[in-house]
Amino acid sequence: MAAQAASFAQGSALLHFTRNGNFGPGGSELMVVERGEGPYVFDTHGNRYVDGLSSLFCAQIGYSYGEEMGTVAAAQLQQLAFNTMWGTAHPPALELADKLAGLAPDGIDRVFFTSGGSESVEAAWKIARQYHVANGEPQRLKAIARHIAYHGVTIGALSFTGVPAYKEPFGPPAIYTRHVSNTNGFRSELEGEELTAKLLGEIEDVILEEGPETIAVIIAEPVQNAGGCLVPPPGYWPGLRRLADKYGILLHADEVITGFGRLGEYFGVTRFDTTPDLITVAKGLTSAYAPMGAVMVADKVAAPLYEDRRTLLHGITFGGHPLCAAIALKNLEIFERDGVLENVHAREDGLRERLEQLQEDLPIVGDVRGAGFFWAVELVKDEDNTRFDADERERLLRGYMIPAMLEAGLIARADDRGDSILQIAPPLISDDDVLDEIVEKMRTVLVGAQQELALV
Repeated sequence: MAAQAASFAQGSALLHFTRNGNFGPGGSELMVVERGEGPYVFDTHGNRYVDGLSSLFCAQIGYSYGEEMGTVAAAQLQQLAFNTMWGTAHPPALELADKLAGLAPDGIDRVFFTSGGSESVEAAWKIARQYHVANGEPQRLKAIARHIAYHGVTIGALSFTGVPAYKEPFGPPAIYTRHVSNTNGFRSELEGEELTAKLLGEIEDVILEEGPETIAVIIAEPVQNAGGCLVPPPGYWPGLRRLADKYGILLHADEVITGFGRLGEYFGVTRFDTTPDLITVAKGLTSAYAPMGAVMVADKVAAPLYEDRRTLLHGITFGGHPLCAAIALKNLEIFERDGVLENVHAREDGLRERLEQLQEDLPIVGDVRGAGFFWAVELVKDEDNTRFDADERERLLRGYMIPAMLEAGLIARADDRGDSILQIAPPLISDDDVLDEIVEKMRTVLVGAQQELALV
């Protein structure tokens, strides 16, 4: 098995968002996952890991539905292996579009299919632009997004992403975007409605500075991922809706991560009593049993696309692929049949309490934040919540925590896009025993981190 793993490490694949040189000759051994079962995955050495990150927020229902998905896939491939959505359609995509429209907030009744998250964000921008052009406002060329937010890395979506290190090598953004404060309340002097008022006031100031007539879209995740599960303060999303309506701007909820149960709802924004104009999804749409994404579009936004002689000037070859659509339909059937959303609702408070106990017990945990099955703990140096500097983050997160988590049999995310974060997003089928296991493994790793940095 060791020889097999080494051959993978020295193979031809370029790994995504990875320091590829780490796994070359003389480097670290590459972890190669070959099997999954429930909330667990197994590497080529037979080591078992609890997947506390749902394979990057994707594997909502875990890894034990392969037989069902395979049956659906085989049937679809025998009936129709492929057809585009360019001027034609096929039954699985049409059925899925109707299903999604039925699950979406009222007024979100149109669905454009893509192959993944970045594609969905790109498509949403182009649909928004066509809406504004059709309304005689072609000057609406700008967007508002949030600092540290991640919305994808294709050239258009990268414009909205608020992580400078991801953007700088690729030159000026394709879309002019103003980034405003995110909703991280940790260390803020304000909280609750006062924090909401400050954040919304900043956005309105930016709108007025740029010219309301030039802003096309405000894009935000219901709970922001990068920076560590940043939950909005009360009234924030209704406030975004009011600002968008006041100035003729479209409101885009990016739910690539938060959609399909991650926050306990099909669409996380519904937790915050708001209906946006555009919703982008991917990941959990199929629970990663196939690659697929979509843009959910409000009737008013889609209306110009049905006018005589008007063409939707965007298309993706594999968008709405019949195989992926069939798997997405089965995924949604499993959600309903097996009570996936109900499981998240029933166990959310208990997961929060477990994590808050870590904060109470361990000095390195400065903050706990999140919702549903989407949580982060922020790591700090001392009781004053001092941030780690760049060298300390390198030592803590990459040097210690990543290998320590694998040693403990835990897959989670040690991240420093902003602050030092340990993030979890368990499969939505996880029971109390699995959640206990995840949090106890976190505890083991965090205790070791304190010792590594001589914090205790």
